[in-house]
Amino acid sequence: MIGASKIILASGSPRRIALLQQIGVEPDEVLPADIDETPERGEHPSTLAKRLASAKAAAAHARYGAARAKADNAVFLAADTVVSVGRRILPKTEFLDEAANCLRLLSGRGHRVHTAVALITPSGKERLKLAEARVRFKRLSTLELESYLATGEWQGKAGGYAIQGRAGAFVIRLVGSYSAVVGMPLSDTAQLLTGEGVRITDSWVAG
Repeated sequence: MIGASKIILASGSPRRIALLQQIGVEPDEVLPADIDETPERGEHPSTLAKRLASAKAAAAHARYGAARAKADNAVFLAADTVVSVGRRILPKTEFLDEAANCLRLLSGRGHRVHTAVALITPSGKERLKLAEARVRFKRLSTLELESYLATGEWQGKAGGYAIQGRAGAFVIRLVGSYSAVVGMPLSDTAQLLTGEGVRITDSWVAG
């Protein structure tokens, strides 16, 4: 394993695990954090992303520490993604009508994706980074909308779509980090881990 610290990922998201693996990071343990993700009244999308990422990391840290006498020199990593149109925060869609409404709103216009990454160090300090990307969708036809909804890819996704899936066909412009839109900005994540002594590049030359 790279580095001396254990990496505890506060997410069970397969896409976030795959993104970490892309840069040679294999979490030692996955502790999904179950928290209330309801936005506060008037909360800015970027503020929400940072608050939720921080809360997820803290929840994993508390859960891990409760089962052990000490944190075992572990770092706790969490991320949260929020999609917005202006200041309007779009939901992580659980129902078909939610996803349909989101996609109709995004059709033919731009939106922002705010992804925050939080890391709790072995000493208990928090490090936080925010990546923002601008995405523009083509105008969706009725057939495209209905066909995408039928895939089920929208389930649990911020804004009702997954850019790494079939919705990639809808994107006509992206300014910012692609990995942030997927769910974890790799450059920011790598910086946070490297800052805590995790030698990511060691795994690149292993063997």
